[in-house]
Amino acid sequence: MILFDILSDGLFAAIAAIGFGAISDPPLRAFPSIALLAAIGHALRFCLMTYFGIDIATASLCASFAIGMGSLLLGKRIYCPMTVLYIPALLPMIPGMYAYKIVFSLIMFMQSIHTPELQEKYLMELFTNSIITCSVIFMLATGATIPLFLFINRAFSMTRHDNNKK
Repeated sequence: MILFDILSDGLFAAIAAIGFGAISDPPLRAFPSIALLAAIGHALRFCLMTYFGIDIATASLCASFAIGMGSLLLGKRIYCPMTVLYIPALLPMIPGMYAYKIVFSLIMFMQSIHTPELQEKYLMELFTNSIITCSVIFMLATGATIPLFLFINRAFSMTRHDNNKK
């Protein structure tokens, strides 16, 4: 049952990433890599959160780092820039439910203007969900770009032919 949960999580993330990737019109050879990176990253985050009890921000950092490293390796192999691979692979990990809860809390806060107890409740939810959303998005961006800074020469030479090799 655990393996099924992990595989289904990765499968749905791969499908979503293919959809996000199609919007930006990458080369067709990039789609399998985008799907693989999204599946690995999302499944890793799922495992870290579900089975190891790691918070969503830290798990997102680890998963996005794995996506960034994978995009570095796969990008060289398929002759495609890292960003073409890792941006669509990261998008399924955007915390949409927390972002939705931000808007909902804001609306409920405004509707309970005459009830201080409810206002306090919704204001706390607004701040909590805002912090979680911003933290996760920051960690996703940070984790995916760390490989770029670690291997800067390789990252910039991925799509360039090396004329010095014979």
